[in-house]
Amino acid sequence: MSTVDLVVPVKQLNAAKSRLRGAADQGIGDAGAHARLALALAHDTVAAVRAATRVRHLLVISSDPVVAAELGAVGVEVVPDGPVPGLNMAYASGAALLRERDPAAAVGALQADLPALRPGELDDAVAAAAALFGSGRAGRAFCADADGTGTTFLLAAPAVALDPLFGVGSALRHRESGAHPLAGDWPGIRRDVDTADDLREAMDLGLGDHTRCVLAPTPRC
Repeated sequence: MSTVDLVVPVKQLNAAKSRLRGAADQGIGDAGAHARLALALAHDTVAAVRAATRVRHLLVISSDPVVAAELGAVGVEVVPDGPVPGLNMAYASGAALLRERDPAAAVGALQADLPALRPGELDDAVAAAAALFGSGRAGRAFCADADGTGTTFLLAAPAVALDPLFGVGSALRHRESGAHPLAGDWPGIRRDVDTADDLREAMDLGLGDHTRCVLAPTPRC
């Protein structure tokens, strides 16, 4: 395994990131400003994925027409959510679609709220998982979030089910299910953004262009 096919689900923008409402407009909480921030987080995540050399294909799962139009315009494949709602079902259905196309593919599940993600971090994490899989020590691997309790990235070796268990406390669930934690120093992978404090920490790491332009517009944005 040298590359991975990735699934990134993106919620309907009007329902995404409710704890960040007001972060884009000094606490006002305008729905349009909030949607722009949620979309920017996804845009920066996707941009980093597309620049990573170890990602062979990116599949975004979203039924939001703005997400589909915006990401489709930059060449990303976007398919709608399936009939069963939920993050883990989106990951599972996306992985199933990727495996239908190539049963020998390694597949991965990445969160869509990683605005400080760097392509090199993603490549290093995929390489670490590949080494782990090649050693036979595990068939699945994951990156815990900055708090150590959640999961931001899950990978499965070829012919191994992804078995996503995202949600509160998912790091422990993934570990208990047999996935191996990856220990690399990859702050951009680990800093998902759910709250204003998370966003400030991501700013300290360095935001991607889209999120930075929403939070601090300049003439170049």
